[in-house]
Amino acid sequence: MAETIRILGLDPGLRRTGWGVVDVEGTRLAFAGCGVVASEDKAPLAERLRQIHEGLTRIVAAFAPHEAAVEETFVNRDPQSALKLGQARGVVLVVPALAGIPVAEYAANLVKKSVVGAGHADKNQVAAMVKLLLPKATPASADAADALAVAIAHAHHRKARALVGR
Repeated sequence: MAETIRILGLDPGLRRTGWGVVDVEGTRLAFAGCGVVASEDKAPLAERLRQIHEGLTRIVAAFAPHEAAVEETFVNRDPQSALKLGQARGVVLVVPALAGIPVAEYAANLVKKSVVGAGHADKNQVAAMVKLLLPKATPASADAADALAVAIAHAHHRKARALVGR
């Protein structure tokens, strides 16, 4: 019998950080949970980052994942927005790391290719494939569906990453 590994997938965002948890046993995937950690739009940046940190800390405590995977962010045209997103992404990376959970990072195109089969799939295609791969999944937003896709991509690539020491 294969060991069950719980994976936390994260889709970083300053407004909404998507999270999704899947259990992997051999090649079988099972939905465990998903949702969004939101920050208050009008709050100062430091407060928003604290809200993301506290929300993700609660998710990590509630689901006790063995591994985490984070989607890399694409380059944004607005430098100010890119900087803020980078700060939110830093929080998203550090929360599982502080809990002693190994964190892998995946390019958005690799996540889409792993889940949909095409690196330039749109959000609707990603959500449809997530629902197909995880029939019990209930993502209420694209952010949660994207986070589940990140977890699925990690489930597909985690052994190869371990072999090359990434």
